[in-house]
Amino acid sequence: MNAATVKIQENQALSLASRIGAYTELTKPRIALMLVLTAAAGFYVGAEKGFSLVLFFNSMAAIALLAFGVAALNQFLEKNTDRLMERTASRPLPSGRISSFEALLVGGVLTISAEIYLFAAVNFLTGILGLIVIVGYVFLYTPLKTVTTASTAIGAIPGAMPPLMGWTAASGEITLSAWFLFATLFLWQFPHFLAIAWMYRDQYRNAGIRMLPAVEEDGKVTARQIVIFTIMLLPVSIAPFFFGISGVVFLVGATVLGIWFLLTSLQMARAKSSKMARRLLLMSVIYLPIFFGLMVLDR
Repeated sequence: MNAATVKIQENQALSLASRIGAYTELTKPRIALMLVLTAAAGFYVGAEKGFSLVLFFNSMAAIALLAFGVAALNQFLEKNTDRLMERTASRPLPSGRISSFEALLVGGVLTISAEIYLFAAVNFLTGILGLIVIVGYVFLYTPLKTVTTASTAIGAIPGAMPPLMGWTAASGEITLSAWFLFATLFLWQFPHFLAIAWMYRDQYRNAGIRMLPAVEEDGKVTARQIVIFTIMLLPVSIAPFFFGISGVVFLVGATVLGIWFLLTSLQMARAKSSKMARRLLLMSVIYLPIFFGLMVLDR
């Protein structure tokens, strides 16, 4: 084997690795993992009639496929605005590593496969919730980001579905306790995404994305909303204890966690700085796995 042949094979290997990396990035695996973990927690606490390992595997696999597919379709729809922001310009579509057709094909195949999987191997109700995720996130939230600041609230609905889907996958029904899991994740998203939007508000503004921090000058409404939603989150997050989902350890842990989150939100609201927004974002990322972890451990 001569040097030229070796070089060609090396380039082909690098090209293949680059393509695999681009497709992986298209599906946002880290976000999908977080969503699957919240769905897994919802499944575990909702499995009051017995835990089925097969049903659990099928449910998590289908929800993961759905998360992958929705992420790919989201990037397909946002390719033009992604090109205008430094934080997203290196994504697979704006960087040219994947074509629009490929992204649409991958996203479409994954979401359709996920829905077939949910209806066939999980249950009808969870499949319907999956459809709500697709419609809410892909067809409403994503295009509305350049139209209205209300897109954050609209996107928070499909964004809060994973624990509810986990619960319905295990139980086949939606109870009041299940709605508290949904409400927790729904409220959590506001300080989380407003912190991100504050950090990148200039880029959002230049790209025409109408997130609240990008359209107001002084940040007063943003700060107010961050604090209000974090205050609302505290009583909702400890409600599972009072409905018998989790025990005293969860109650104490969730209370401490909620107060910590609220104090960080107040600091952000007072400072209105990118440094404090980053700290709030970090706090929100820490909050979610600990919260659901406590719920599962103290079931």
